[in-house]
Amino acid sequence: MARIAVIGAGMGAMAAAARLAVAGHRVVVYERTETYGGAVRRFEREGFRFDTGPGLLTLPAVYRDLFVKTGKEPLEDCVELVQVDPSSRHVFADGTEVRLPNASRAGVVAALDEALGAGAGERWGDFLVRAREAWDRTRRPLLEEPLWPNWEVLVGKEPYPGTSYKRLLRTHRVVKLFEIGRRELRDDRLAQLLDGYALAYGVDPGIAPASAAVLPYMEHAFGTWYVRGGVRELARAVYERCLKRRVEFVFGAEVARILEKDGRAAGVELGDGTVAEADFVVGTGPWRLGGLVPGREVYGARDVPLDPEDRYPGRAVVCLALRGAREPGAVHRTVVHTADADGDLDLFRHGVVPDVPQVVVDRPDDPSLWPNEDHESLVLTATVPSATEFDWAAAGAADAFADRMVAAAERAVPGLRERVLWREVRTPLDTERETGATGGAVPPPALAGAEGVLHPANTTAVPGLFTVGGWSHPGGGLPHAGMSGALVAGLIVEGPEFRGSR
Repeated sequence: MARIAVIGAGMGAMAAAARLAVAGHRVVVYERTETYGGAVRRFEREGFRFDTGPGLLTLPAVYRDLFVKTGKEPLEDCVELVQVDPSSRHVFADGTEVRLPNASRAGVVAALDEALGAGAGERWGDFLVRAREAWDRTRRPLLEEPLWPNWEVLVGKEPYPGTSYKRLLRTHRVVKLFEIGRRELRDDRLAQLLDGYALAYGVDPGIAPASAAVLPYMEHAFGTWYVRGGVRELARAVYERCLKRRVEFVFGAEVARILEKDGRAAGVELGDGTVAEADFVVGTGPWRLGGLVPGREVYGARDVPLDPEDRYPGRAVVCLALRGAREPGAVHRTVVHTADADGDLDLFRHGVVPDVPQVVVDRPDDPSLWPNEDHESLVLTATVPSATEFDWAAAGAADAFADRMVAAAERAVPGLRERVLWREVRTPLDTERETGATGGAVPPPALAGAEGVLHPANTTAVPGLFTVGGWSHPGGGLPHAGMSGALVAGLIVEGPEFRGSR
């Protein structure tokens, strides 16, 4: 039985802790805040409850596998999963609306044809077929296996089988996401629909590889799911599974230093001077691990394919307590698209807050989220520059942007402003405080291709030290965090030859 110290209690860290405990190891989690879940948080006030992190779950099979592998109780015995239908409603700047059925390619094709005109659905359906090919090519090496030592092959040839077209007398193949919209979808609204998926994940649609097509593919192929009571309930279930497997949690424990002995990780030292010896150390936030190992390079050049986390955007979240009941037939998720596509791109390139942001409106049909039937809880989310790019602490900055988010959301929920009892505005500064991410940035998922996104490997240059979570391979998002936990557990239990579960 090995002693394992885990730094941080995010979803990936808890997934690793539960799996390691089942393998017979003694696991202690040190979390600097007073709760678990990382970015999967909940805000409560006056009987209203809001998810301030992810509002929906894709690829629930990742967490089903976690619960199967760590105990007899399946996931559905611990939380109630509800398939959301329609999967999403989209409101475009020209007033066009479309509701996309959940996990039904034929239904999506029909809905797009009806809303956007004949042929639109067929073009989107053909795109999904190509996106599936990209998914099949990249799923294992990019998501289910440890990052290959020769990771350069993952950011080489574009896995999306894009069409070819003539440019400057030469034949060019689609290799960028924006080219899919221009060359294959050939409709501004379809292009906005595609760009919206990248934007929601914090990926710049202007430079993203064509393989980012896997982001809408995951939703269409595997469906979107709501966790009754909010996605925070999934974090609670994973935490309780850890407790049942005798994982120990120490909250309010800042790790000041990772101990070394004979050239390998040997435990942690807390801010109060407490020393905890361990045979393995698992850390979240790989960029910060270097500062915890004095005089050592935690990652070499080949281990870190991209720059640190401060290159990525953050999230602005507005929690709205509303008077008046949720109307029958209201859609769980609506994406309000903007006509100012350049504004969306400026937030990536120049750290500029969009004047008219793309806003995601979440309205769960869940009475447990509001005090009584005469009220409703609603959450607005937008991708914004992180606190390293924009001064969110400036007087009035957060409220001014929240006003713009509410105004945009009113296109989806008429009369919204008149229903607001109060609101809670959260910026990347809140994310930084809760997760420790530089500037409150949110990690994107890993993507293959020449302009792909890769995160540091789960192994490090320090033997016995591993990294887990959204800033590690395979990147951000609830499913990816669960996969990261599985990879780290496999590497510790089975050793460096571990190549993922099959």
